[in-house]
Amino acid sequence: MAVEGKSIVKNSFGVMVATLCSRILGLLRVRLEATVLGGGAVASTWMLLFMIPNLARRVLGEGALGTALLPLIADTEAHEGIAAVRKKLAVIFAALGMILILVVLIVCGISWLLVANADGFAAGICRERYIYDMLKLLPLIMPFCFFICMIGAITAVLNYAKIFQAPAWVSLLLNVFLLGGFGAAWYLKMVPEQFLPMLSVLVVAAGILQFAFVLFLLYKNGLFPECKWSSFIGCKNTLGELLKLATPGILSYSTLQLSFFIDRSLAASLGPQAVPALSFADRLIDLPIGLFAVSLGGVLMASMTRAAAEGKNNEIAETLAFSLRLVWFVCVPLAVMMIFFNEPMLRLLCLGGRYSLSDLEAATMVVVFYGTGIPLFCSLKVIYPAFYARKKMWIPLKISLVAFVVNLVCNLILMRFLQQSGLALATVISSLINNSLLLWHLHREGFDLQVPSVASALCRIILVAVIASGSLYFVYLKFLRAWGQQGYLNEFCVLATIGICFMLLYLGLAYICRLHECQAVVQQIRKRLKR
Repeated sequence: MAVEGKSIVKNSFGVMVATLCSRILGLLRVRLEATVLGGGAVASTWMLLFMIPNLARRVLGEGALGTALLPLIADTEAHEGIAAVRKKLAVIFAALGMILILVVLIVCGISWLLVANADGFAAGICRERYIYDMLKLLPLIMPFCFFICMIGAITAVLNYAKIFQAPAWVSLLLNVFLLGGFGAAWYLKMVPEQFLPMLSVLVVAAGILQFAFVLFLLYKNGLFPECKWSSFIGCKNTLGELLKLATPGILSYSTLQLSFFIDRSLAASLGPQAVPALSFADRLIDLPIGLFAVSLGGVLMASMTRAAAEGKNNEIAETLAFSLRLVWFVCVPLAVMMIFFNEPMLRLLCLGGRYSLSDLEAATMVVVFYGTGIPLFCSLKVIYPAFYARKKMWIPLKISLVAFVVNLVCNLILMRFLQQSGLALATVISSLINNSLLLWHLHREGFDLQVPSVASALCRIILVAVIASGSLYFVYLKFLRAWGQQGYLNEFCVLATIGICFMLLYLGLAYICRLHECQAVVQQIRKRLKR
């Protein structure tokens, strides 16, 4: 298992480097986004607009379909060879493409219908101007749904072939295009009626370019679909097999995304500041999730799929236990830092331009609650592969339905008292239920998750993270806070210094406490620096 653990860290570390660059660009994009859009109605329009294709991506792209593809490809390659894989990919991608085109046309048709009848039967839906503006722009951005979903499915195939880093680098393109768009809008002082359509077109252009790159990667690595008539003979069997594997996952991911959609819909009913507050806080917590958990989850899915095909459940259990410790080692300190330093982080990331102090105050407690949930959100990304790799798709679905009900009930209760912060807290509570039930089910199946060692590691990680963050927060309040708030550059220098000091202090304390995950991470950093 030591060799497997090193391999997991090595592969996920490589993806992390590419993803880190993407997330840095993403933070720059958020900075410009907040300056240009602010935290009110214009930001609500853009964030609700961008949410629609992203929901489809998480379900039909990198979500359920991509997950279901891996066991199918593994079985096909093991029993029929790579040529059969290429034939099945032709059928799968053709069917997915037709479904996505239909989805795009239906959504565009509904939005046109609602806009055309905004004064009639759709008056209730379009009563807020930012919702009406979102529906007007939706047909412009919806083609992105086709490209990003196809990219997600193709990336899953590339990950199976142990091609992890190149697809991660391709994902930089969207942030590059949006950075250019927001930069132009800010420099030219464009009004929303000008820059929102421009941003929508740039999103679609980035999707086209990313799609072309991943197709090239498929071709370069000998996995390009064999688009011959013979490939489609017997396609019912291929689609039936994929549907059998993907249906539970699609329903499970759909439940999660429906929960997300309801969160944003309820937030929209609270006023124009609520959706941006949730979205900007979400961008902060998305950094560790996208940087580490998604990277690790992709590597794990490929690794566990191969182990499951060989019947090595013990290897899956050991891999999962190691990965949970690794996720918590990285994500718990980030969560603690987010809780302690939420206000200066938000100030640095968002404050300025159209984003006011009132907008910042609306988002502060959202960051606190979302920050608490970072380890829970990240651990889900490494627990799911333990089920999907063994083709046990229905179990996560049933558990996600329980979590969905918990989230909905908590939303309706907590939003009355805490507004948008209550929606964030409800998400954390439902995620805790989801994690607990998934791990309990694996334990029932007889998987040895090394609970004593994992629990011991988690307690030490929390202790070390709280000591390191608490110490630096005391220094910040005593000596640095007033100086940092005197200007943007000062605040950036203060937070950058605190971040570096925290990393060194946390790693030092972790090494003293003999956390094995620290040694694995440090070894990979040393190897990278020597190259």
